[in-house]
Amino acid sequence: MSGWHTEANQLRTLRIHRTKAETPEVKTFFFRDELCASAKAGQFIMLWIPSVDEIPLSLSSADAEGLSSVTVAEVGEATRVLNAMKEGDFIGVRGPFGKYFKIIGKEALIVGGGIGMAPLLMLIRDLLAACVKTTVIEGVETRDHLLFLDYLKSLTVKADAEVIFTTEDGSYGIKGIATDALEKVLSSRRFDMIYTCGPEKMIREVYFLAKLHETPLQASLERLMRCAMGICGSCVIGKYRVCRDGPVFGPSQLSQVENELGKFKRALNGEKIPITSRLDP
Repeated sequence: MSGWHTEANQLRTLRIHRTKAETPEVKTFFFRDELCASAKAGQFIMLWIPSVDEIPLSLSSADAEGLSSVTVAEVGEATRVLNAMKEGDFIGVRGPFGKYFKIIGKEALIVGGGIGMAPLLMLIRDLLAACVKTTVIEGVETRDHLLFLDYLKSLTVKADAEVIFTTEDGSYGIKGIATDALEKVLSSRRFDMIYTCGPEKMIREVYFLAKLHETPLQASLERLMRCAMGICGSCVIGKYRVCRDGPVFGPSQLSQVENELGKFKRALNGEKIPITSRLDP
């Protein structure tokens, strides 16, 4: 139980500094917290919505001036209440927790699906600051679901990064899904590392494409989390606890859970249940 008494695990109550609408269903919330400001890309926090619930959210930004953010899709009661909150409202924060993305090599490929772009946004900024040549693939259902569109478009001019957008209905960028674009890119170029986050069925496809092309992969996985300290066991995948052993997993860890990756998740009672939808996190 010693992990319970760490500074990061103590709940800090603070005010929302400002909000930004990203899409009709997604908002970014900025707040000031000293511990979160020192977080690494891929780490997550437990965010408390007063009188509602505490939920895990990946950080989408953190800077030296103390401002951090989470980017939130409205998918249930807690996120619905949170997305209705505004500047000055109180929230609670624990964290940051978990393993983070590690920058390796000089050429990186990012593959994001839907709200999975949130932790990847922070990583993209870190890669560019480290002078890593970066290619980004973002895949969503329709143009209205694209996250960070203006920022990502600006990278092609300001940072000489390559950005590929895919939409399933063809309303923006290439018609298709992110892994279609990934397959084409990997067939013509070599990368030192692939980084991915998004629906787990997508991550599974990215994993096997990376394996086929002999390219190392780091993936941020999402699981039901209650304690963030590895005690409750709700976030288990294979022999790993996502909150403590992840949420970012490297190639050797992913290879040990490939039979479960993208196929099963855990219910509230701990039961293993199938992942049936390609959009299911």
